[in-house]
Amino acid sequence: MANKLKGKKIAFLLTDGFEQIEFTQPWEEIKAEGAEVTLVSLKAGKIQGFHHNDKADKFKVDMLASKADANDFDGLVLPGGVINPDALRLDKDAVKFTQDFFKQYKPVASICHGPIMLIEADVLEDRKLTSWPSIRTDIENAGAEWVDEKVVVDAGLVTSRKPEDLKFFCEKAIEEFAAGRTKQRRVA
Repeated sequence: MANKLKGKKIAFLLTDGFEQIEFTQPWEEIKAEGAEVTLVSLKAGKIQGFHHNDKADKFKVDMLASKADANDFDGLVLPGGVINPDALRLDKDAVKFTQDFFKQYKPVASICHGPIMLIEADVLEDRKLTSWPSIRTDIENAGAEWVDEKVVVDAGLVTSRKPEDLKFFCEKAIEEFAAGRTKQRRVA
């Protein structure tokens, strides 16, 4: 790999019920580009991945959301899965952690149901993004424009619809993480 992300630290925020491939593929591709990756979650130990509705593998948590600080990272990835973002949005530390990336103008990448966390963080006003179609209305009600595209980039925010879009999602996430901060970002 080209080490586009050498020296960058990227956080992955997830908890039990995440769509496993939406975590593992970006994790591996971002890590392969030289980034230091950290799994941030709501509880210590291991968290449960899923392949759609079926339990898959468990993954070791590196850091608790209650201890995580966006100042220590260059970017954030929010994988989907139906259960995962719904649980994350109920945790004030996870929500604040997410908001802080927007306040600090740092890139964020979110796929499938992951934007549920962005709705809760109240960072979507006047943005353009995509997601799994079932949360389209929620995104629009949060003040954003929803589009049905493989990947959308809006001032450092990268979004995709589903696992089949991961190739495009990873490419754009890596590109945005490599570019770093941008003054074009909207502050939460």
